[in-house]
Amino acid sequence: MPDRRFDRTRELLGDEVFARLRAARVTVVGLGGVGAHAALALARSVLGALTLVDCDLVTPTSLNRSPVALPRDVGRPKAQVLAENLAESCPDTSVEALALFVHYDTMAAVLDSRPDAVADAIDSLNPKAALLESCAGRGIPVASSMGASGRTDPSAVRTGDLSETRGCPLARHLRRYLRRRGVTGGIRCVWSVEPADGPVLPPDLEGLPQERGRLRNRLPSSIVMPGIFGYALAGLVIGMLGEGIVREDRGWRERVGIEPTQDGISTRRRI
Repeated sequence: MPDRRFDRTRELLGDEVFARLRAARVTVVGLGGVGAHAALALARSVLGALTLVDCDLVTPTSLNRSPVALPRDVGRPKAQVLAENLAESCPDTSVEALALFVHYDTMAAVLDSRPDAVADAIDSLNPKAALLESCAGRGIPVASSMGASGRTDPSAVRTGDLSETRGCPLARHLRRYLRRRGVTGGIRCVWSVEPADGPVLPPDLEGLPQERGRLRNRLPSSIVMPGIFGYALAGLVIGMLGEGIVREDRGWRERVGIEPTQDGISTRRRI
C-alpha cells in the first residue's frame, strides 16, 4: 500500500479515482522530452503499472529535455534509463521497459498487454499514425501529443480532440492519414497554436540504433515546452482513467463518438 507520499494525491482525486489509478496500466510510447515527463507524472500520481516504449538511445543533444537522464547515461536506451529512475523514485509503480521501434509489425508487443490507456509521445508521423490507428481499432483509450519543438509560448498550448486541432502541421497530417483509414475522431491530444519557429537542423541519427523509418530532422527545443506538453498529456490520461473510461467499454465509445462498423472504426465527428 502506498505510504503517506500520496496523501495529497488521494485528497485531490478522491478515494475512487485514486483506486482506479492504482489498478491501472498505462503504456507510454516515445520517451523523448514529452514522453519522459508524462511517464514521470503518471508514476508520481501513483499509477499502478507503466510500460515504457522507445527504441532510441540517450544522446548528448537530448539531455537538455530529459527530466531524469544524466551525462553518464549517454548511449544507453532511453526506456531503460527512465525505468531505472522510476523504480527508485516511484517504487509503488510497476515499470516495464521495451526498447523497440513501434510500427504495425511490432504493435502486438506494445498493445497485447491490454493497457487501460496509451500515452502517445512519438515524434515521427508514420509510427505515430500506426499507433493511433491500432489503439482505435482495439478500443484502447489513447491521448496523443502533437509537436512541441520549435515553440516557446506556454499560453498557446491547447488540449482537446484531434478534430479540434489547428495550426499544427503534425496534427494536420495525422487527421488526413487517419481519416483515410476510417478513424475520424475520439483521440484526445495536446497541441500548440503557436507556429514552430527556428530553422530545421540536419538529420540527427545519433539516437537511432535501429535502421527503421525515414531520417528525422531535429528541431530546436528546450525542456520547457516538452515538459508542459508531457504534463498535459499525463493529465489527459489521468482524466480518462478518472472518468472510468476502460478498453472496449461502450460508455467510452459513446463519450468520444466512436461507433464500430463492419469496415472498422467510424465516428460522428470528422477530423
